[in-house]
Amino acid sequence: MSEPRSVPRWPNAARRVRLWFEPTLLAVTAGALLLGVIAWAVGATSTADAAWVAGTAVAIVPALTWMAHALWRGRTGVDLIAVLSLGGTLVVHEYLAGSLIAVMLASGQALDAAAQRRASHDLRALLEHAPRFAHRYADGALETVVVDQVSVGDLLLVNPGEVVPVDGQVGSTAAVLDESVLTGEPAHVERTAGEPVRSGVVNAGSAFDLRASATAEESTYTGIVRLAQDAGAERAPVVRLADRYATWFLPLALLLAGGAWLITGSPVGAVAVLVVATPCPLLLAVPVAIVSGMSRASRIGVIIRDGAALENLGHATTVIVDKTGTLTAGRPTVVDVIAAPTVDASEVLRMAASLDQASPHVLADAIVAHARKQHLALLPPRDATEQPGRGMSGIVDGKRVEVGRLALPENRPRWADAVLNRAMLDATAIAWVSCESELHGALLLRDPLRRDAPRTLRRLRNAGLQRLVMLTGDRCEPARDVASVLGLDWVHAEQTPAEKVARVRAESETATTVMVGDGVNDAPALAASTVGIAMGARGSTASSEAADIVLTTDRLDRLADAVSIARRARGIAVQSAAVGMGLSIIAMGVAAVGWLPPAAGALLQEGIDLAVIANALRALGGSHRGELTVPHSTEDLLHQFDTEQEKLRETLPLIRDTADLLSEAPGSTKALAALRRTRDFLDQRLIPHEQAEETQLYPALAAPLGSSEATATMSRMHAEIDRLSRRIGTHLALAESQGRIGDDQIEDLLATLYGLHAVLRLHFTQEEENYFALADTDHDF
Repeated sequence: MSEPRSVPRWPNAARRVRLWFEPTLLAVTAGALLLGVIAWAVGATSTADAAWVAGTAVAIVPALTWMAHALWRGRTGVDLIAVLSLGGTLVVHEYLAGSLIAVMLASGQALDAAAQRRASHDLRALLEHAPRFAHRYADGALETVVVDQVSVGDLLLVNPGEVVPVDGQVGSTAAVLDESVLTGEPAHVERTAGEPVRSGVVNAGSAFDLRASATAEESTYTGIVRLAQDAGAERAPVVRLADRYATWFLPLALLLAGGAWLITGSPVGAVAVLVVATPCPLLLAVPVAIVSGMSRASRIGVIIRDGAALENLGHATTVIVDKTGTLTAGRPTVVDVIAAPTVDASEVLRMAASLDQASPHVLADAIVAHARKQHLALLPPRDATEQPGRGMSGIVDGKRVEVGRLALPENRPRWADAVLNRAMLDATAIAWVSCESELHGALLLRDPLRRDAPRTLRRLRNAGLQRLVMLTGDRCEPARDVASVLGLDWVHAEQTPAEKVARVRAESETATTVMVGDGVNDAPALAASTVGIAMGARGSTASSEAADIVLTTDRLDRLADAVSIARRARGIAVQSAAVGMGLSIIAMGVAAVGWLPPAAGALLQEGIDLAVIANALRALGGSHRGELTVPHSTEDLLHQFDTEQEKLRETLPLIRDTADLLSEAPGSTKALAALRRTRDFLDQRLIPHEQAEETQLYPALAAPLGSSEATATMSRMHAEIDRLSRRIGTHLALAESQGRIGDDQIEDLLATLYGLHAVLRLHFTQEEENYFALADTDHDF
């Protein structure tokens, strides 16, 4: 049975040849050098010279090949210096120097090969991980087929430890998956029946069924494989810059060599100059640094197509970011349910969600998910129809229900005007709900900002990005709202795909520009930018194919990680080339006046080569400048309190709803009951959570953050939350003693409730950005 054509064969023939040739060349030249040294030590000078000549001659042939290959690729002159130095040592009878140069060239090539093998190890591992076979149910039995034979709708079995072969949905009860290959996250995740699973992830639990939703060619992992196949060690602009340096480096070397001949009166001086002029730092260190940076990125789920993309990202100054799905979660959520005065809010939500079960629209999904989270019993709709741009209509519990953009009557009620005003102020979408042609309520929905968005954009600023721009097809109000929160420099809203391309091209004409997007409509803009980056975890295939870089995990902070890696790799590449050339030029000057014989020059050049290549390999690791290490115990606490706070955030509207009810019916029993529920929420859930943070989490954060002062502001917020909560408790005790909320309490109670709601929203946001994000961020870039 043949393997899928899409699976590359690793290693290929060229790599197999290189695997044995370079070590063999190094062994032969080093052996010849060592044999010559031993012979010289025992007085057999003729044998020593013969051994050194043999080592030099062995190196000349591959050196000529490397020179021809370099000229073919457009690199002019630099390898010619190596050939001249090898030949020159034979002409002037500096056989020891020739043998040292041969060992230097062989060791440099072997080190370069080893470095690139190490640097590209992660990319090769990604390709070798590609699934080849699948177990498919057929006629009540299992058959093993080539993954290319899987069709959409096939039911597959994924055994423990196997790679998921194609994209699909979990067909059995649950699946425990290791998604680290795609996301870089080591923690296992659980997917329940019906949830999507991407190809390439590993089954870390028991066997489960998978219903294929895409063929192998169209699946996530095959797309990543295509990207990785393109992600070879192509020369980036900085490498071409090194080639341009070489165009003047060769004439300089020849000029100094000629000058040395004149100064010393001997060709030996010229050969000494050529020996130390061998430009290994220029030829080897830069590609090693670039490929190392690409490998570093691949380990965290950032696939970079080629070195040019990494180099351009490393000196970009402008970032253009799409909004929906990039800066925001791309999954709208219900932020409030507003009912007519005579209707219960839960009934409005139940009717809307029951009908929206028949709709594939993203807003309908959000409404259904919110109702299920509230544990509402949804009914199956009948005669459900959807009108694009308007919404759903159908029968729920025997009544005609409509949900969506409904036409409001001219004499609409006051509460509907309040909904319109609030939606405008909060930049939310409205889904109106009517029953039997009578308006019963409305649902406000918002696409929430990604938790990591503010931190990511701050990191981009700190990395040197000077201009941050949002480009979106969404309305102006929500776009400006997001831009204001994130501190963006400019916003272009209500843009068509063609207008997006024009904006990106205009920005690219004045600066190196990065475009980040996820949707099909972003693909042309990604292709038009200097560097296109696609959010590939949930983004479209079109955007991933058009991009130069793909973030395979659904985390925006990987964008900042990629920029940090690119800037570090580019800086190390330039540093390695500049330092290596500078040291070689100094050595050339010393050799030109006769102070550095060829043999000593060869040893010196070998040291320079090893130093700059070792320096280039630093791009494989992370920078420890500003590194923040969070102990595992503290990280566990962060996850624990983050989960608790997420649940508290869902209940937070209770405080505002109580204030709204108090404002509408101040002396009612409903208002008093709502105040009791708020007090119970504060006393039983919120305050214990805040106290536990104060006694457990904040002390644990003091060490990694440097001192307890880093959490002092949050502690002050805790004190204010406690003060306002106690004030509400005092008001409730007073109201219960009177049997109602007194008129003299209304003003202060409203201020306290609304004030506490605002403080808690701000406090939760600050904690999520400053602390809880630490549990999800790698700090070694």
